[in-house]
Amino acid sequence: MSPGKFVDIGANLTHASFGDDLPAVLDRARVHGVTTIVVTGTSVAASHAALSLARAHPGMLHCTAGVHPHDAQHCTLETIPALRALAAQPEVVALGECGLDFNRNYSPPPDQEKWFIAQLELACELGKPLFIHSRDAHPRLAATLRRFHDRLPRAVVHCFTGEAEELRAYLELGLYVGITGWICDERRGRHLHALAREIPADRLLLETDSPYLTPRDLKPAPRARRNEPAFLPHIAATVARAVGKPLEQLARETTHNARVFFGMR
Repeated sequence: MSPGKFVDIGANLTHASFGDDLPAVLDRARVHGVTTIVVTGTSVAASHAALSLARAHPGMLHCTAGVHPHDAQHCTLETIPALRALAAQPEVVALGECGLDFNRNYSPPPDQEKWFIAQLELACELGKPLFIHSRDAHPRLAATLRRFHDRLPRAVVHCFTGEAEELRAYLELGLYVGITGWICDERRGRHLHALAREIPADRLLLETDSPYLTPRDLKPAPRARRNEPAFLPHIAATVARAVGKPLEQLARETTHNARVFFGMR
């Protein structure tokens, strides 16, 4: 059992891979000290599903409501009113996942930008925290955020995997930064060990992004390489070593940060 309590700020528990064993997944998370999980909404339909999960597991699960850039091309005039209604539910602790993804461009960049800005405006209107996705989109995403800087509510760039220039741009904007199991990948995530030390202690958050981004150094490797919230302490231990802190201290700090960020009691 891991020391302390952890908050997983981003887990895609509506994914089909959790359809058969979600109760067991949540039990394992509790055993490993992960007492709070925020289920990510990536479309209006997925956000409703995340809300249903949060309502089925009160206290442990919360959720976000938003449209991922991959799904931006499917947005309609009904999207923002639907997100506004979802945001009024007490289980919904942030808007998003929204942002820009110029790596795969599943949605055309103009559609991504249009609907990212629409969700930014909604977050500013409601004063709701914002859960942001950015992949191969710096410096465009940072420039967009600067336009809203005076009104921007609390915001986190989740699953940060970028380089120093990108990190510093987000920190200058006052953003929180979410670190995943990418930091455990000796091939692609080694640079994050040094960058993690640049993140202020009060703006560091932890997440699994389950079922994706399974820590590469996890032994034994989980079946089908599916990531799950129970692996968050493993990620936290890597981050703790990178920043030179005891795991217990990092657990306390990141849990406090998450509760402040999402306005949790």
